[in-house]
Amino acid sequence: MKKIAKWIVLTLVFGVTLLLLFLSFGLPNVGEPEYLKIDKTNERFERGKYLANSVSVCMDCHSTRDWNAFSGPLLPGTLGKGGEVFNQKFGFPGEYYARNITPSGIGDWTDGEILRAIGSGVNKKGSPLFPIMPHPNYGKMDKEDLYSIIVYLTTLKPIENKIPESKSDFPMNFIINTIPQKAVYSQKPSENEPVKYGEYLFNAASCNECHTKQEKGTKIAGMELAGGFDFMMPTGGVTRSSNITPDPTTGIGKWTEQMFVNRFKYYADSTYVPYKINKDEFNTVMPWTMYGTMKKSDLKAIYAYLKTVKPIKNEVIKFSK
Repeated sequence: MKKIAKWIVLTLVFGVTLLLLFLSFGLPNVGEPEYLKIDKTNERFERGKYLANSVSVCMDCHSTRDWNAFSGPLLPGTLGKGGEVFNQKFGFPGEYYARNITPSGIGDWTDGEILRAIGSGVNKKGSPLFPIMPHPNYGKMDKEDLYSIIVYLTTLKPIENKIPESKSDFPMNFIINTIPQKAVYSQKPSENEPVKYGEYLFNAASCNECHTKQEKGTKIAGMELAGGFDFMMPTGGVTRSSNITPDPTTGIGKWTEQMFVNRFKYYADSTYVPYKINKDEFNTVMPWTMYGTMKKSDLKAIYAYLKTVKPIKNEVIKFSK
């Protein structure tokens, strides 16, 4: 009987060892980067600039934000330099750094390697990227839109800024290898189909990542877009994301299209100046000054899509010290 128990234990140990070896060396398995040389047209540059700054807001995490001002507007001269850290203090299972995406940081990457990183979550070396950069969402975008973002990134002013390597805690150091997946690109819907087009933009903006409450890094089923995601603010206190379902009492069910658009466009007005934030005062991670530059027609499309999602009643306490 003791021999049988011993063999069972040895078999389990052997099996676990094989699994960990596979997770460490067999994954991620998203394939080699494409051989790609994107034609850098002005049209792609303009589209990429718009997406990177107003919709997918790549510049949000990959620049330096001034948390002493409302909504943490970007500091001039930091566009794309990287360095923002997402670590255990903010509830992450490791220490993850936003990469320098100026030509000083990714200038030796091929277009195919950049595309693989954005759409599949694997860096130049083949290592997985933690989905604080929402590559599962970006991998569902139209490939042409990702081409445009890549063209724009190549035009950023080079900024020398060496970024530490990201690292995961146990067991995320194994789990992270299972997250990258081969991109399944879509075709951008016609703007004449506002709900479908709005859903496309909603995915490109990764709104679900912040507006769905999570427990231990996993979204809570049944609470999609109902808000309540906690953000530990650099200036103190905890801010929570809003309920953006069409629930009439706790969400945006009573908002008109114009109210929705105005909520964003207020921050893009030439007279708007972000007010100063003192310690333990309410602030938000929502990059209003960036999303506010989205086209009105695109905001209207997102509103049209949000009106179709399931209403969920969830009263959110916006801020607590």
